Amino acid sequence: MLDMSPQVLGPLIGLAIALPLIFLRNRKPRTLNPQWMWVMPSIIVPLMGLALWGTSMDPTTPHVAFDGIAWAILAVGLILGGAFGWWRGKMTTIEKHPDGTLRAQASPIGLILIIAVMLGRRALSAFLEPHAAEWGLNALAITDAFLLFVVGMVVIQRVEMFIRARRIQSGASDSHVEAVG
Repeated sequence: MLDMSPQVLGPLIGLAIALPLIFLRNRKPRTLNPQWMWVMPSIIVPLMGLALWGTSMDPTTPHVAFDGIAWAILAVGLILGGAFGWWRGKMTTIEKHPDGTLRAQASPIGLILIIAVMLGRRALSAFLEPHAAEWGLNALAITDAFLLFVVGMVVIQRVEMFIRARRIQSGASDSHVEAVG
């Protein structure tokens, strides 16, 4: 039987409201300001750092020191997030308009992949966390790896888009458009 507790329904209702709005917002290109692309990573990194610290301070679940496997799980989460962010940044189309402004349009494939990752995270954590101890894994490391995935995704996506945007601003062509088109 499906668990329909508020903890499950809350995020599902949030997704049901947010997804149509995000799809509508991403239908047309938006102005891209490379000089402000550092803002989101500078917000996300400290917030995720606080979230990681907060999970270690939860009095209901004692925090065991991370072993080598736990650190590997964290590294895999960060690396996969970075790879996903790089791919998502590459899938964003950046164009220079005659007035010199840059316009960016996110790929719908990227949004669909984000939804898949969110659902996968939910399913994977629901499956892994109860079995983590019997498999010798640290459940906290698995949860923290998902947070590091988000950090890697946001930071690397912005870095990749910043590099392309600066290249396009200087008059070079966007190698992304040539490779895709």
